[in-house]
Amino acid sequence: MTYPSTTIVFNGKTIIIETGRFGAQASGSVTVRCGDTIVTAAVVASKKIKEGIDYFPLSLDYQEKLYAGGVISSSRFIKREGRPSENEILTGRVIDRSLRPLFDQRSRNEVQIMASPLSIDGQEEPEILAVIAASAAVSISDYPWAGPVGAIRLGMTPDGQYIVNPTSEQKTLSPLDLVVSGPKGGISMVEAGANEVSEEKMIGALKFAQENVDIICDAIEKFAKENGKKKRTLVFSEIDPAVEKLVKDEIKNIDEILVNEAKKTGTQMAEYTASIAVAHPEINPNQINEVADGMLRTLARAGILKDGKRPDGREIEEIRKINIEVGLLPRTHGSAFFQRGLTHVLSVVTLASPAREQLIDGMKGESTKRYMHHYNMPGYASGEVGRPGTGRREIGHGALAERAIFPMLPSTDDFPYAIRVVSEVMSSNGSTSQASVCGSTLSLMDAGVPLKKPVAGVAMGLVTEGDKYVTLTDISGLEDHLGDMDFKVAGTVDGITALQMDIKVTGVNAGILVKALEQAKRGRLKLLDIMNETLSAPRPKLSQYAPRIMSTKVPQLKIGEIIGPGGKMIRQIQEDFDCEIDIQEDGRVTVTGRDQAKVDGAIAYIDSMVAEVEVGKTYEGTVVRIEAFGAFVNIIPGKDGLVHVSQVHPDTFRAMKMGDRVQVKCYEIDSMGRVNLTMLEEGESPIRAPRPEGGSGFGGGQPSGGRSFGGGGDRGGSRGGPSARRHEDRGGRPGGPSAGRAGRPSFSKFRDTR
Repeated sequence: MTYPSTTIVFNGKTIIIETGRFGAQASGSVTVRCGDTIVTAAVVASKKIKEGIDYFPLSLDYQEKLYAGGVISSSRFIKREGRPSENEILTGRVIDRSLRPLFDQRSRNEVQIMASPLSIDGQEEPEILAVIAASAAVSISDYPWAGPVGAIRLGMTPDGQYIVNPTSEQKTLSPLDLVVSGPKGGISMVEAGANEVSEEKMIGALKFAQENVDIICDAIEKFAKENGKKKRTLVFSEIDPAVEKLVKDEIKNIDEILVNEAKKTGTQMAEYTASIAVAHPEINPNQINEVADGMLRTLARAGILKDGKRPDGREIEEIRKINIEVGLLPRTHGSAFFQRGLTHVLSVVTLASPAREQLIDGMKGESTKRYMHHYNMPGYASGEVGRPGTGRREIGHGALAERAIFPMLPSTDDFPYAIRVVSEVMSSNGSTSQASVCGSTLSLMDAGVPLKKPVAGVAMGLVTEGDKYVTLTDISGLEDHLGDMDFKVAGTVDGITALQMDIKVTGVNAGILVKALEQAKRGRLKLLDIMNETLSAPRPKLSQYAPRIMSTKVPQLKIGEIIGPGGKMIRQIQEDFDCEIDIQEDGRVTVTGRDQAKVDGAIAYIDSMVAEVEVGKTYEGTVVRIEAFGAFVNIIPGKDGLVHVSQVHPDTFRAMKMGDRVQVKCYEIDSMGRVNLTMLEEGESPIRAPRPEGGSGFGGGQPSGGRSFGGGGDRGGSRGGPSARRHEDRGGRPGGPSAGRAGRPSFSKFRDTR
């Protein structure tokens, strides 16, 4: 059976949109395919108006299906999809921010849009296809809107060439990850992570993205005309002119109220609207609030557009007053309190072993995340009663700050820590996510994390009327609410590291964003100057309360010896040195602990476990066995050597006892791998040992080359390789040829003195 479809071909990518196969009872349903990645989306719009609300009840969700990637959850107890993952939440936000501005916000019909991957091929990523699918589903449905919306992801080659919808492999090599969506001729949403991409390159990317978005919009529009349903007519509740007049008559001193609302220094508007609602219970309170909000909106926008006057009295590019404190929490690993006007954010750093990295389990398989940035905003931050918890907004703001700082983190080789930053919003009046970027940069430097460069962020606003527009630097909460754009730009002195833009109108063109980016750069550089006055570089030392981490590299074939049977050896090392050990498949071993000396000792011990004995090298070892013909000395874990009586002064040999620490030198490793040691000084001749009374024990005369043994077998039977008997004789002391393989020796007496 064939189904209506259309094909979009551009920049080497083929996208197929199809309808009619799934979601027969939905208002609109499509599948979108690129390669072997397939995403389905469906929209349902109720016919009934939802009463008693003052917002458009639109919900958009993206749900990953593990079967799409051929995966069963690694959880032992829950095998079906449950709580949304961070990627699902962030993708859902991208769809929401792309489509929501295109709906008439006066509508009170419930609309639900759901998108889910059905198959993923590991190359073509489903997130962009989900935006396209949601747009196409609404376009062919009977619900009216100002779409369709197109969406693309842009990557960039090292030489600056743009890549449309890069594969997973191309994304890992790209210094730019840019998502752009919007209607034809406009942009409604921008999301980007970058590694210091210049404003010029970013502007070029936005313009290039706009061209490709238009191609997708044209294809969806044509597909909807051929296969879509007839659009319904929406009914809106109008505000009674008498109610509008009443509210305007009751609210006095609107200019003063606007200033107070902008600075959050008063609650006059709330008091006015509450008193009107009490005096006139017959009026819907939502209408009272809507009229009052419209009064503020009209006054604020007129002042900005006509007079260049912002509600709180600032100039167009003026940043609110900055105050910074660092190191104010005594027992955390790093902290900073960043205040920008009434926006206050406390950022706190925690450092830990690489074993504390976040494990992500999803339809794309398992992965880990070394740097985690979490954002919290309780109700009291805005003077409201709120429920504790983490919502989509908190996830999105944390991800934006994480994306902004991540390119400036040191490599794992230079700084092998798992890093978590928590940004606590203590007071909110706009741009808390960018305050989190600034505060988190300072807290990381306070913790001694060697950031490559400081990162700062600023939020830009937009007010438009016809062809006239004004872009605002460092918008307040009121300007965000009453304006047409929230454009957040973060970066270093040399380039952009993150972008996020939301548009409340039907779309802005790339030309407006050019001015916003140039203006944002000036604001960002000013912020960096202010931050540098407080803390210009990472502290030279970590906090005394931060764990100490050291790493070493061992041969991959030796990993098993460090772990031991059933993990016995690694557990013993962790216990003896009070540390945590993490071993990677490539042989990197990381040791984390509170005591630097113990961490150093564990690293030294691990290095010695995999070390090979070298001829000519001097060791300090432990006497583990004494025989008549010489002493066995453990010089590295798993390896003993023989000091023959001819290689030690008689008085020293007679005084020697089990457990002594002695300095020895390896002068030979024979063809059987046996290690011969000496305690004689450089150039000193071997000492001839006299035959003991009774005619047995030492053998006849001086050994030739240090290799003659009494009885012909005493040494060979007890020394030439792993020996359970020798191990038992030593009572589980460290080292011995069987240490790495049997995993039995205790490490408690090990002392590295190299």
